[in-house]
Amino acid sequence: MTEAMSPAELEQALRAIGAERYHNLHPFHRLMREGRCTKAQIQAWALNRYHYQATIPVKDATILSRMDSPALRREWRRRIVDHDGEGNNEGGVQRWLNLAEGLGLDRDLVASCRAILPITRYCVGAYVQFCATRSLVEAIASSLTELFSPAIISERVSGMLASYDFVSRATLAYFTARPEQAKRDSDFALAYVKRHAITPEAQRAVLDALSFKCDLLWAMSDALTHAYVEGHIPPGAWLPEAT
Repeated sequence: MTEAMSPAELEQALRAIGAERYHNLHPFHRLMREGRCTKAQIQAWALNRYHYQATIPVKDATILSRMDSPALRREWRRRIVDHDGEGNNEGGVQRWLNLAEGLGLDRDLVASCRAILPITRYCVGAYVQFCATRSLVEAIASSLTELFSPAIISERVSGMLASYDFVSRATLAYFTARPEQAKRDSDFALAYVKRHAITPEAQRAVLDALSFKCDLLWAMSDALTHAYVEGHIPPGAWLPEAT
């Protein structure tokens, strides 16, 4: 990249990354939405995904700590409230625990994160580290997978409700608010990235940041496939027969 893209061209390039690399294209997601997962495989997904969901507000607090603008902090901290809750709103982290419990998992086991896959732990830690050490615009750009999440949520919810008798709308209540929240958050983050990534170097950096985030999500799905579809469960990870 030798010349800077226009804001519209940058947005197009960001969206192209999602079209090619987002984990809605992963075989594990296809198994889920097509009703070809076992209950144990769905449980493994919920248990491992909890660690990611529970760390999102930590990641957002890390980004928040790097912001000098009160207005920017006010906007960003809404993400933390969405996940941690406030007042009578239990927040997304608690709703994910409800999801896991609704699938038959022990709530305390899920919350402890002691039985997750090593790759899940590594990927989530790497994401927080990325947001702590890269430029602010790169950290914000890494959140732009939310541009693509409403589509995967729609596929996941409709497919699971149609295919699994152990899944109900109450079980999947976590997803009710997420499409609207994701659109609000991604609209803001995209506008920020387009406004601040104006040099070829900065634009390459934000494209790489989004690719990095997509790669993390893909790797987490790879790990679930390797462990719970192909049967190579590493020591210390959750064992279906133990439930």
